[in-house]
Amino acid sequence: MDEARAREVLDGAGLPAGEAGLLALGENAVFAVGDLVVKVGRDAELLGRAEREVALAAWLAAAGVPAVRAAEERPRLVAGHPVTLWHRLPGAVRPPEPRDLAPLLRRVHALPEPEGFALPRRELLGGVERWLRLAGDAIDPADAAFLRERRDSFAPAAAALTPRLAPGPIHGDALPRNVHVGPDGPVLVDLETFSSDLREHDLVVLALSRDRYGLDPAAYDAFTGAYGWDVREWEGCAVLRGARETASCAWVAQHAPTNPKALAEFERRVASLRDGDPEVRWYPF
Repeated sequence: MDEARAREVLDGAGLPAGEAGLLALGENAVFAVGDLVVKVGRDAELLGRAEREVALAAWLAAAGVPAVRAAEERPRLVAGHPVTLWHRLPGAVRPPEPRDLAPLLRRVHALPEPEGFALPRRELLGGVERWLRLAGDAIDPADAAFLRERRDSFAPAAAALTPRLAPGPIHGDALPRNVHVGPDGPVLVDLETFSSDLREHDLVVLALSRDRYGLDPAAYDAFTGAYGWDVREWEGCAVLRGARETASCAWVAQHAPTNPKALAEFERRVASLRDGDPEVRWYPF
C-alpha cells in the first residue's frame, strides 16, 4: 500500500483526503485529518488487530491509564483496508524521556487481564524466519543459520523462565518514542504491540537500549528509579535480552537487499553476537 492508495481509502471512508497530512507510512498509513488521526491498515488481515487496538483504548480509558483514545468504537473496513479514527493529541511540550515511560508502565503492569477480548502472547522471535527469508541472498547464509540457531535456543529458554513480576498485560514496545508528553503529562501511544506475557519484556527493552543503543546510563537510572526495579537484577534478564537481540538482528536483515547501510549494520550486529560482546554499539541505519 502506497500513499496514493491510502488516500483513495480515505476518500472511500468519506474523509477529506486532500486535506490529510501524512504522518507515517508503514504497515499503516497514518494521517492527520483536522482534530483526528486516521490509520489505514495495509490489508484486511490487519482488521483483527485494529479491532483489538480500539478495544484496548477503551479498556485503558476505563482503567484511567493515560493513552490515545479512539474516536469511533469499531474500525471501518473500506475497500479491503481497516480504518481507525483517533482523537488527535495536543502538541508535545517536550521530547519524551525514559523517566516518562516508567510510571505509565507501572500502571499497565498493575492491570488484570481485560474482559471481553484476549491479548496475544509477545511473540518476540516470531518474525525471525520471515525477516531472514526477505533478506535472501543479500546476507551470508552462515549468518542466517547462526540466527536461526540462536532463535531455536532462546525460544525454549524464554518459555522456561521464572518471572520476578506477575505476568499480565504489557505494552510490548516499551520505548520513549511511544510516549507523547503533552500539556497534561505523558500519554502512551502505539497500542498495536500490547500483549499478555512476562512484564519483564517491557523492562528489558531499555536495558538493551542502555547497553547497545547509546542510552545515557543516567537516563536509564532515572527510568529504573521511577519504575522501582532494575530488570538487570533478575536472573532471566540475559535470556530475554538475547532473544530480543536475535530478533533485532533478523529485523535489520530484511532491509539488506536494498540498503547497503542496513547490510553493514546487520553484519556488525551478528559479529558482536558471535564474539559474545554485549557492549558493541548498535546503530540505526
